[in-house]
Amino acid sequence: QVQLVESGGGLVQAGGSLRLSCAASGRTSSYAMGWFRQAPGKERDFVATIGTSSANTLYADSVKGRFTISRDNAKNTVSLQMNSLKPEDTADYYCAAKVDRLRGIYAYTRDYDYWGQGTRVTVSA
Repeated sequence: QVQLVESGGGLVQAGGSLRLSCAASGRTSSYAMGWFRQAPGKERDFVATIGTSSANTLYADSVKGRFTISRDNAKNTVSLQMNSLKPEDTADYYCAAKVDRLRGIYAYTRDYDYWGQGTRVTVSA
């Protein structure tokens, strides 16, 4: 089992950058990790994921080229570097972990087993 805690959210102007971090209480090496976001009044949407192999990543079209997901299994952390932020990026961002021994990649909320409580990102125009 894994407990996840996100940090790094805050207020930023459009065009700015933020780096989100997710700290896990347990080892992450056997987990695919993902970032999702939920804007006010909307469903939780996929942002990015990274497999047990760091070379295996997938991004939502809306963030491709602007966001970068990375992981450090030695530190049990996963990060999301967010550049060129837009007002539509405003949301609560959640870190998630999925038990995976097959080196898969997952982009749906239903795939994930554990979730953090979220960190808020607000991008002003």
